[in-house]
Amino acid sequence: MLSVVIPCRNEAENLPILLAEINAALAGRVYETIVVDDGSTDRTPQVLAQLRKEATTLRQIRHDQSAGQSAAVRSGVFAAHGQIILTIDGDGQNDPAYLPALADALVSGGPGTGIAAGQRVRRKDSPAKQMASRFANSLRQTILKDHTTDTGCGLKALHADLFKQLPFFDGWHRYLPALVIREGFNVVHIEVVDRPRRHGVSNYGIFDRGLRGVLDLFGVWWLLRRRKRVPKVAEVKS
Repeated sequence: MLSVVIPCRNEAENLPILLAEINAALAGRVYETIVVDDGSTDRTPQVLAQLRKEATTLRQIRHDQSAGQSAAVRSGVFAAHGQIILTIDGDGQNDPAYLPALADALVSGGPGTGIAAGQRVRRKDSPAKQMASRFANSLRQTILKDHTTDTGCGLKALHADLFKQLPFFDGWHRYLPALVIREGFNVVHIEVVDRPRRHGVSNYGIFDRGLRGVLDLFGVWWLLRRRKRVPKVAEVKS
C-alpha cells in the first residue's frame, strides 16, 4: 500500500487540481492520500472537507498552528497506513505523474535502497531562487556527500518504517538522503520536470532560512560523524 503525504498551507485553490492528478496517476494501485494542513488561514480546511465527501482514499490532518513543512511531513508519516510513503508538495509544482516511478524505483532497488528522490530539471523558480538553491545544494554535497543534487524537491519515496526512525528536527525534510545514508541505505534518483505554481504565492522565501539552513547543515554533519559504522543485524536461530 502507498501513502501519499502532502504538506500544505493556504493551498485551497491548488489542492483540488493536485488531488485529481494524484488519483489519475495512481489509478489501479492501492493507496491513500494524506493532506496535512499546516495551520492554513484560507479555505483549505473547508475545501478538504468537501473533497473528502467525494474520495474515500483522502484523509485530512490539521495543525492548530503553522509548525513548518518538516513538521507537516512528519505528522503525515506517522499517520500513514502504507508500507511506502510518497511525499509531494501541496502547491502543484511537483507533478504527480512521477509518483509511480518513484515507488517502483524504491522497490526495484532492493532492500539496500532507502529512498527514491526526485531531481528537478528545467526549474520554474526565479533566477535568484535557482542560484540560491544551486549554491545551497553544492555546499550540502561538499559537506555531507549525500550524492544528491537537489534535496529541495518534494517528490520522494521511502519505506515507512525507515522514515519513522530518522532523527527529526525542523528542516529535516531537506536532508532525507543524507539521513537515509546514515542508516546504511542507498539513494536512487528520478529526474522530474518542475511546473509553475498555478495559484497563490510561495510560503518560503530565498533568504528566510539562510542562517537556520547553515546551522541545520552542520547539525546533520555532526549526526553523520556520530554514526560511522552501521552493522548488519540478524537474529541467530540455530
